[in-house]
Amino acid sequence: MRLFVALALPDEVRSSLATLAGGIPGAKWIPSENYHLTLRFIGEIENWRAQEVDDALAGIRGNAFDLSLHGLGTFEKAGRIHSLWVGAERSPALTHLQGKVETALQRVGLPPERKRFSPHVTIARTDRAPPEKVIAYVQAHNLFRVAPVRVECFTLFSSRLGKEASVYTPEVEYDLQARAAA
Repeated sequence: MRLFVALALPDEVRSSLATLAGGIPGAKWIPSENYHLTLRFIGEIENWRAQEVDDALAGIRGNAFDLSLHGLGTFEKAGRIHSLWVGAERSPALTHLQGKVETALQRVGLPPERKRFSPHVTIARTDRAPPEKVIAYVQAHNLFRVAPVRVECFTLFSSRLGKEASVYTPEVEYDLQARAAA
């Protein structure tokens, strides 16, 4: 099984993000049903280990929080822009949840994540797009903003490679606690 832990996004957020698709020749736009915010990529693991992952994630306690998405950016590898993303505001609650997920997965024997957590939603693969077009697009759309949404759970997804795009299936949802009113 190929797994990752992420925040699923509500339909209205995915619809807002989908309005950005288009305008960069050579870009491969991510289908809106695949938009998510990865907390931890796990990768290929055996079925018995998937059960351990599920048990570890089920033990996480955290509070519901608001998630704000805004601004665009890119990731580069070997000097080449390979993806376009919408940023997520780093809040203490988001950072806390991601840290708990990381700790839980290390406790069941998964190696530590090597990349620093950079909360974002990937909207396009741009390895075949002219870099100047990607940069111009980021500059033109950098004020993009989505109204904050309440995050009340996180999800363990499985991923299967498809012909056009990967197919992400929510396997298990883990609830976060609603804060009591003061």
